[in-house]
Amino acid sequence: MAIPAFDPKELEMVGRMPPMFGPPIPIYSNPVSNKEAVTALYERRPYWQMHGMETSLSMFSPMVNPDNIARGFIFEGRQLDPSQYGGKDMFGIEWEYVPQVGGSMVRPGDPFMEDMYDWEEKVVWPNPDEWDWEAAAEANNGKYLAPDRFNVAWFLNGWYERLISFMDFENAIMAIFDEDQQEYVHAFFDKLTDLYIKILGKYIEYFPAIDGFCIHDDWGSQKETFFSPALAEEMIVPYMKRVTDFLHSKGKFCEIHSCGQNYKQVPNYIKAGWDMWVPQAMNDTQKIYDDYGDKIIIAVIPDKLPENATEEEQRAAARAFVDKFMQPGKPCIMSYNEMSMCTDAFMEETYAYSRKKAADQA
Repeated sequence: MAIPAFDPKELEMVGRMPPMFGPPIPIYSNPVSNKEAVTALYERRPYWQMHGMETSLSMFSPMVNPDNIARGFIFEGRQLDPSQYGGKDMFGIEWEYVPQVGGSMVRPGDPFMEDMYDWEEKVVWPNPDEWDWEAAAEANNGKYLAPDRFNVAWFLNGWYERLISFMDFENAIMAIFDEDQQEYVHAFFDKLTDLYIKILGKYIEYFPAIDGFCIHDDWGSQKETFFSPALAEEMIVPYMKRVTDFLHSKGKFCEIHSCGQNYKQVPNYIKAGWDMWVPQAMNDTQKIYDDYGDKIIIAVIPDKLPENATEEEQRAAARAFVDKFMQPGKPCIMSYNEMSMCTDAFMEETYAYSRKKAADQA
């Protein structure tokens, strides 16, 4: 599809995106819908340099999935009072919602399992066929799930995160490393992947407006990844790949949400079939883009503007960012993990300059 020439009338601001870590981001009079724009980005032919907030305008996390209530992470046409958050997830594990931090955790110190040897006898598997998908579809289709927005379904508790919820962190990391437990971990992850594919299939069946999925599996701390790339490739990547293969076969895009310093794991994210990763600020996102941006879309943190930067300095910084990180066939998104430079002048110049560049490159 041809990218239309830039029209200065596009700079008319029609609204602002909700702020996350900084000022609210302008929304301009784009020539295409948000759905078309984000789809084009995933297909590596962006209409302009997109901001990460633009790719997350329509987050979907429905309460039909018990994990979302347990985790206090509901984004859908119906809402719960936070007093109803927490409780049992899909496996019956109890989560405690902490209002001060806006999230839930399994209270540590009394794990459901301490090792993986007898998981088959202990784990009670959920039956997604019993969940009320029809009511969820009625509340969201054509309503919360807007047809002109790129709708992203967030799916919490990936493979390693699920293991932590059963075992606490120390036991989970030991199970991944312990050669005597690894065969049991493999068997559990294999069955877990079957379950996840079934649930994701239900999402696709009952919510046809979903365009992509963002699946969570944190692999790192502030300073380092939890396990070696070789271990992650052996223990987790094959199961992720089964899920991304399934989603891609259904025409859906796949983003991995994985917190921590995980530069070493980027090749594994690629092998696992993920289309996008939004690294946290402890990562050198510009180096990740340089090294791997042709294989996975990366959220890149711009260089900080100097204090009291003039408008022209702000605009020059915007053009420099676009020139460096909007390369043909190698797009990125501008990270929402650092938004101090997202002034109106910076964002306007980013949009106008990148729109012109995209049209010229088409």
